[in-house]
Amino acid sequence: MTEKSTTKSLPPGSKRPEDAWLPVPKLFAYGLQHVLTMYGGIIAVPLIIGKAAGVDGDQLVALVTASLFVGGIATLIQSIGFPLVGSKLPLIQGVSFAGVATMLAILTGGGSLSDIFGAVIVASVIGFVVAPFFARIIRFFPPVVTGVVITAIGLTLIPTAADWAMGGDEAAADYGSVQNIALAFITFAVILLLSKVGSAAISRLSILLGLIIGTGIGAAMGMTDFSEVGQGAPVAIPGLLPFGAPTFDLAAIGSMLIVILVIKTETAADVLAVGEIIGTPVDKKRVAAGLRADMASSVIASFFGSFTQSAFAQNVGLVALTGVRSRFVVSAGGVILILLGLMPVLGQVVAAVPMPVLGGAGFILFGTVSGSGIRNLKEVKFEGNMNLIIVSASLAFALVPVVKPDFYEHFPSWVQTIFHSGISSAAIMAVLLNLLFNELRFGNSTNPSVYAAKLARFLTPSNLKDLREGDKFIDGKFVDCDGEEIPLVPDEKAEEIQAAIDCGDIVDTASVKQVVTSDSDNHR
Repeated sequence: MTEKSTTKSLPPGSKRPEDAWLPVPKLFAYGLQHVLTMYGGIIAVPLIIGKAAGVDGDQLVALVTASLFVGGIATLIQSIGFPLVGSKLPLIQGVSFAGVATMLAILTGGGSLSDIFGAVIVASVIGFVVAPFFARIIRFFPPVVTGVVITAIGLTLIPTAADWAMGGDEAAADYGSVQNIALAFITFAVILLLSKVGSAAISRLSILLGLIIGTGIGAAMGMTDFSEVGQGAPVAIPGLLPFGAPTFDLAAIGSMLIVILVIKTETAADVLAVGEIIGTPVDKKRVAAGLRADMASSVIASFFGSFTQSAFAQNVGLVALTGVRSRFVVSAGGVILILLGLMPVLGQVVAAVPMPVLGGAGFILFGTVSGSGIRNLKEVKFEGNMNLIIVSASLAFALVPVVKPDFYEHFPSWVQTIFHSGISSAAIMAVLLNLLFNELRFGNSTNPSVYAAKLARFLTPSNLKDLREGDKFIDGKFVDCDGEEIPLVPDEKAEEIQAAIDCGDIVDTASVKQVVTSDSDNHR
């Protein structure tokens, strides 16, 4: 049976939770939490690509500041929204990791940054046009799919948190040192303790306060460097086309189109995930508006010297952890990002936060995302269907590129681009398996796999020894601890049905009930 849609409806006259307005100081305090949570990720891509392109120091700074500046603009587009553009959900935007492998391939193949910017522009324009068609996949995202994807988002981000906890730079001499990991766990413990206190305000600000305290402890340990704070111009406005006019290479554009599909899959999953977390309606129009925001922001980014933009999955975890559902909080975060892009000194202060501190916070944030996904899976029925197979196979597929990053090394580049992301792997597998088992019912067995079916149970009037803890007698029927009815089988049919169970002809309680009901109808 097809699972129910993820689209929710609110009671008439009620206000959407994401539209709540908070006092300005709280908006910016919670917004700063979002920025600190994703700061390491948003500067990583320009640093990686800039170094691969061989740019000089000033150009590298330009790539980083442009990414901060455009990330702020993209966040405002997504959270505040315009007609047909922006989901108006608490999603913070930034440079997507999905395109790193493709952009590196363009550079190693003899291309330039101008080729990358040109490819991003063309692919994003195409992505903007097809957004409504792509958004129609929302009907194929029932709870069994969204639960898997949300869980996968958290699980696939755990290695990122571990990398940050170890120092974030594998080439560094202290990468993975006891000192780094100790600081990460100290930050982890501080956040947990702050979450435990009786004050709701402190609990909701636990991530921000934990990062501040962790940075202070890092300074006492000699792990924080503020020497670069204040160096350079106090204000630097990102210029248009800082690396010259974009160029358009067909091969680069083709590769970037695949990246755009991956970004769309991940953003659609993030839009649905945050909608589930905050309890607000999300339909295909809203998904399409969110996808258009990504594409429009990516086009803008290319003109300022940045790359493809997408929603940051780790910040979905922050929404779940803090319970702060207002989209204006991330809008405040967008303003902070713009200021960071305009004022290098602010970016230098945030950059002084040690990576292990971010890693300690990441363990909680990313784990919270997985917890939210598991909570969603509680709504899914696993009896009499193949949903258990959908969940288990999709999560396994998601973790393959996480535990073995070189798994797809010998496959074509487009395969690597799509399946290198555990999030897109989970989304694709979950959607396809849901189609196979729940939408395309032709060929489905009436007796599902024993791994998915609930074990057969029945009671007889003369022998109730099979009653278990949690069973109840309600309205003339026996029900188990899950509220499922336990069929009452006539004494004369008990041996026959037990024999059918033993030989595998009956594998679940629902089948027992069906046999009893059919026999009753035949004797009327």
